[in-house]
Amino acid sequence: MTFQRARSEEQREIRRRAILDTAAAMLDEMPVAEVSLNELSRRVGLAKSNVLRYFESREAVLLELLDVFLESWLAELADELAAGIEAHAAPEVRAGRLAEVLSRSLAGRVVLCDLFGAQGGVLEHNVSVEVVKRHKRSSLTRLAAMTELVRRHVPELGDDAQLFCLMSLVSAGALSAYVPPPPSLLAAYADEPALGVLNLELRDALRISFTSTLLGVLPRA
Repeated sequence: MTFQRARSEEQREIRRRAILDTAAAMLDEMPVAEVSLNELSRRVGLAKSNVLRYFESREAVLLELLDVFLESWLAELADELAAGIEAHAAPEVRAGRLAEVLSRSLAGRVVLCDLFGAQGGVLEHNVSVEVVKRHKRSSLTRLAAMTELVRRHVPELGDDAQLFCLMSLVSAGALSAYVPPPPSLLAAYADEPALGVLNLELRDALRISFTSTLLGVLPRA
């Protein structure tokens, strides 16, 4: 696509949305680490200097996408939890279903997990204080929304629901870095299967992580 110079706020918003949409499309093709500002500029049809008029860096683009994807996921998660957790089941049963629903939901959103994984070590670097403050305000709002969802279905977690939610998102980011395994690792597993004894699909790894965390914070009877 090509653009004429944006002369109104509406045109600027269209330009910003095009940049975000293009970056989102790139993430469907490649991991966060491979998304470059040069390629983003080329695909959106703007000089890199023009892209920087709207976002101060590649990381600023990806931080905003993280918030967009997180908001969308939480909206869908509300329905997934409502359908997947029986309100009158015992606390440990509801906690198990919570771990299952969350692991299935996040495993199906690999791009979101990849962004979580890059958040602290990559995306929050090379951005201004104002961008970080805006991002953190939004992140805290999303975390509060997730905490409320979780507490609605497993109220026994109490104040620990927020800690569980935070650790779940951190775990999703960390574990997604191992999926899929690189070709060399797959070849090693094929040649010597015993080496892959602890290799897990992302959904299974997340379920185990979430269940272990819940066992630590769920009150004992």
